[in-house]
Amino acid sequence: MSEQKQNSIAKFKSKEALIGIVGLGYVGLPLMLRYNAIGYRVLGIDIDDSKVDKLNAGQSYIEHIPAEKIATSRNSGFEATTDFRRVGECDALILCVPTPLNKYREPDMSFVTNTTDALKPYLRAGQVVSLESTTYPGTTEEELLPRVQEGGLVVGENIFLVYSPEREDPGNPDFETRTIPKVIGGHTPACLEVGVALYEQAIDKVVQVSSTKAAEMTKLLENIHRAVNIGLVNEMKVVADRMGIDIFEVVDAAATKPFGFTAYYPGPGLGGHCIPIDPFYLTWKAREYGLHTRFIELSGEVNRAMPEYVLNKLMDGLNDCGKALKGSRVLVLGIAYKKNVDDMRESPSVEIMELVEAKGGIVAYSDPHVPVFPKMREYHFELSSEVLSAENIASFDAVVLATDHDRFDYELIKQHAKLIVDSRGKYRVPAENVIKA
Repeated sequence: MSEQKQNSIAKFKSKEALIGIVGLGYVGLPLMLRYNAIGYRVLGIDIDDSKVDKLNAGQSYIEHIPAEKIATSRNSGFEATTDFRRVGECDALILCVPTPLNKYREPDMSFVTNTTDALKPYLRAGQVVSLESTTYPGTTEEELLPRVQEGGLVVGENIFLVYSPEREDPGNPDFETRTIPKVIGGHTPACLEVGVALYEQAIDKVVQVSSTKAAEMTKLLENIHRAVNIGLVNEMKVVADRMGIDIFEVVDAAATKPFGFTAYYPGPGLGGHCIPIDPFYLTWKAREYGLHTRFIELSGEVNRAMPEYVLNKLMDGLNDCGKALKGSRVLVLGIAYKKNVDDMRESPSVEIMELVEAKGGIVAYSDPHVPVFPKMREYHFELSSEVLSAENIASFDAVVLATDHDRFDYELIKQHAKLIVDSRGKYRVPAENVIKA
C-alpha cells in the first residue's frame, strides 16, 4: 500500500479529514449535514453568494431541510465559502453540481468542467476527488482525469479520483443520505480504496463497481428504468382514456400481483433533475459508438408529449363549457415537480403554464411549497401562489391538477371548481366537473 494512500485512508477513518463539498443544492446540502453529524469538519463551496451567506447565517433555502439543522452544523465545524483558494485545505472534494441539457437536448457539461477548472490550481497530493453529478459513461475519465493531472499530480498514486452517483429523493421520509446504498467506482484500485474510506464512514452500505464508467452507467440505468416505465404507463393512459378505462384503477389492480410487476403511475410529464434528463446522456454518448437507443428515445418522446396532452384535455373541457382557452382564467395546482417538495427542476407544471399562456389563457398557480415563482433558466412568470379559498377557486374557468401535494384541500377544490383537469388521478370517483388527463 502506498504511503499516500495509507495516509488518506487513515485521515478519513480517524475523522481528521476536512470534507469539501462543491455545490450546495439538493444533493450537496444533505451530504454536508451527514458528514457534519458524524463529527467531520465540512467546508461547503458554491459560486452563489446568497446561498453561502444564508448557510453561514444558519439559514436554509431548501424546504425539507430545516434551518435548525444548518444552525447546528455551523456550531460544529461547517463553513460555506465562495473562495476556491480554500480547496487546498480539503482532504476530499465531492462535486455535486448540475448537469442539465442544452437546447439541443445534449449534455451541458459546463458546470462540471468549469468547477474542475476552478479546483485545478489548488489540488494537492493526498486528496480524493469524487464526482456525484449524473452524467454519461466516460465523463470522469475524459473530463476530470486530464484536468486533475494537469499540474503534475498522478491519479492513483498521489491523488485519487472516483465517481459515486447521488441518489437523493427529496421529500421521501423513508430514506435519508445514510440509509441509501452508495455505488462507487474508482479510476484505479487505489482510487477505489480511498473513495470507499471516504464514504463508508457516512453511508450504511457502499457498493463497489469495477470502474468509474460502470458507476456512471449504473446511475443512468436506474433513471432510464423509471423513465421508460413511466413512458409506458403514460402511453397506456392515452389508450385507456380512448377506451373509457381509468388507468389508475388498472395500475392499482395490477399492483396487487406479488411478483413481476412494479407500479408506475402516469402524470403530466417528467420532472426533477434526473428522470427527464439522464436518458439523453446515454442516447448522446451512444451515437459515438454508432448506436441508436430507440427504446429510450421513444419513452422520451411519449413523456415529453404529456404537457401537450394535458393542454388538449383542458381545451376539450373548456370547449364543452362553451369557452375558448383564449381569455380563460386557468389555475395550475402544484408547480414543484413532485408532491410535498419545493423542487422546481424540469417541472412539467411550468411547461403546462407556458402552453396555456401561449394559447392566450390567463394563467395563475397555487403551491403551498413555492410561495413565489422562482427564477428559472428557461421560464419566467411574475406570479405568487394563489390562496385556495372557495371564492378564489370558483373565480377560475378551470383548475389543472399538475402536482398532487398533500396540503391541498381536494374536497374544497372539487366543490368549487368549475372544471378540474386531473393529471394525477386524485379524483377517482367520476364527477361532472372532473376530466382525467
